[in-house]
Amino acid sequence: MTATDSSTGARHNPLLEPSSAPYQAVPFDKIQSSDYEEAIKEAIKRHESEVSAIVANQEAPTFENTIVAYDRSGKLLNYALLTLSNLESAMGDTVLMNIMSTVTPLISEHQTNLLLNEGLWTRIKSVYEGKENRKDLTPEAQRLISEMYNDFALNGANLKGEDREKYRRLMSDLSDLSVKFGQNVSNELSNPELRLWVNKDELDGLPEDIISAARETARETLASEGKEDDPSLYLFTMYSPSYVPFIKYSKNRPLREKIWRMYNSRNISGEFSNVDILRKIANTRLELAKVMGKDNYSQYKLQGTMAGKPEAVMSLLNDLRVNYAQPAQKELAEIEKFARETEGEDFKLMPWDYSFWADKLKNERYAVSDEEMKQYFELHNTIDGVFGLASKLYGYTFKEKKDIPVYHPDVKAFKVYESDGNLLGILYADFFYRTGKSPGAWMTEFRGEEKDDEGKRTLPLISIVCNFSKPVGNDAVLLTPSEVETFLHEFGHALHGLSSQATYPMFSGTNVYHDFVELFSQFNENYLTEKEFLDGFARHYVTGEKMPVELIEKFVESNRFGAAYACMRQLGFGFLDMAFHTIDKPISENADIAEFEEKAQDPVRVFDVVENCMTAPSFGHIFSGGYASGYYGYKWSEVLDADAFAAFKETGIFNQDTASKFKKMLQSGGTKDPMELYVEFRGKQPTTEALLQRDGIKK
Repeated sequence: MTATDSSTGARHNPLLEPSSAPYQAVPFDKIQSSDYEEAIKEAIKRHESEVSAIVANQEAPTFENTIVAYDRSGKLLNYALLTLSNLESAMGDTVLMNIMSTVTPLISEHQTNLLLNEGLWTRIKSVYEGKENRKDLTPEAQRLISEMYNDFALNGANLKGEDREKYRRLMSDLSDLSVKFGQNVSNELSNPELRLWVNKDELDGLPEDIISAARETARETLASEGKEDDPSLYLFTMYSPSYVPFIKYSKNRPLREKIWRMYNSRNISGEFSNVDILRKIANTRLELAKVMGKDNYSQYKLQGTMAGKPEAVMSLLNDLRVNYAQPAQKELAEIEKFARETEGEDFKLMPWDYSFWADKLKNERYAVSDEEMKQYFELHNTIDGVFGLASKLYGYTFKEKKDIPVYHPDVKAFKVYESDGNLLGILYADFFYRTGKSPGAWMTEFRGEEKDDEGKRTLPLISIVCNFSKPVGNDAVLLTPSEVETFLHEFGHALHGLSSQATYPMFSGTNVYHDFVELFSQFNENYLTEKEFLDGFARHYVTGEKMPVELIEKFVESNRFGAAYACMRQLGFGFLDMAFHTIDKPISENADIAEFEEKAQDPVRVFDVVENCMTAPSFGHIFSGGYASGYYGYKWSEVLDADAFAAFKETGIFNQDTASKFKKMLQSGGTKDPMELYVEFRGKQPTTEALLQRDGIKK
């Protein structure tokens, strides 16, 4: 369907006009791929005009005519860009990827031009310097002035002459490099050389639903390549729903090693190699930091975070390393000893063995396995349960709305209501894996919340995307505990976006300090081990019986199993991130990136280095996903979420008074300093004590 002018027959670009869809949702049914580039180019022009009008205003700079005007500018561009970038990740469409590559330099240049606009900066600085004289402004308005001033200052507004132009060039280079890195990661996942074809007699240990999915993947792949189907072949790929179960359940150790090496050799060589790109990204970020007067990129990037400086990050990472290292080694020794009962005394536990033997020991010790648990996590029941968490805590209700356009038939749209019946926002849910879709899971928005001068609230359009296995035929979709945890995690982010009650776009929803943003997602994960929560939805997909009390208790007991190893693995990512971003001189072209990575992760290494396998070349979080010098945020937020959930454990996991205080943080977005918000909720600053107790490190 296309939008046309009835009088002329000329087609209108639906991204450049108000949406006619319900609630002005994105009109996916009217958008064509060719619309994106046109819309973004036109939206850039309109945004430039909006900013020019602010700068040309002959009246003295004020909060209203400068700060608010700029904060509310560029809505059309933001809308078009969010729609494109979200669909590029969710659809994996080559055409959209190419469009993204084309418009990204334009966006980068435009954003840099705004941040380096001297006329705009002069007005913002004038308002900032006189803000103490505006006693009539709300605390949120005062914070908007300060945060906007800091944002411009941290993005080069104070630079002069050559440094100003150098900053502009470096930002453009980083934009191009990051896009290329991310697209290489996505493209490598579909690389025919990174596929594991197996025969029927090589499937021992794999669950039936995983075998069925592998057979279907093989059939579809052979058909797409114009080859005749071979019923004896099964295909496993590097995508999580395929790779993770194979490495966890396959009894064939050589094949486990083979697929592990494939997965961990991604983007190291060949057409989609990221080795040289990541070196250039790290060096360009260092050069940018130097221009900004800092010794390294972490010093620069950590301004405007809860941590504040690299020393605080390393203090946290090392504190956790000290507490978790010995328990992790003890866990590995126990798993290796257990495996030797079957494999013999010469058996040495390797990284491709961990998931397999850890699952076996966990099952024997606690008599519970993912396969047993997933019988109670049928997708539709789980959706009801996860959505129901928001109902029990905050009074929200969810109703599917089929007249809201979606970008793929698998996507469902829900209207979300507050307890008083008012519409809170729209939630899009895109659950299933499909070829080309970016790996993992994420929350994003197509439109953020804000309020106009009369206090009227713009409805947020929020999206969660997962990669669950799609049902084969009429088979039920059963989720592993890990997948349910992922769902809870992304739903927590979604609630952050939906609940927002900020006035200004800059503070809306998840627009908070990056080491605070994971609190709300990780907080939700705590409920997965709570009987009172599971009793509400976890039913056997065949019999309809509730998850037995004994199974829940065993699951709760088993949940701590492997916690120390999991922490050390996360610390490995954090140490690697900080290593690349605390360099004080460029990484030379002759430097061995594998050796650099090995040295960075040595303090938290639990397995020997495996030749020709690396993390950095496919580490999208830090090289293309906005987490540079920020991966520590997951552990930082984990300290917060454990401490926050301890408050609920003290009063009741659905206690309404505690939930009301927590909801206030959800609604506040970036309107207040995050530590202030947290102390208001908890009555004190967080410590690692609750995390160490939850993980069984301390009793």
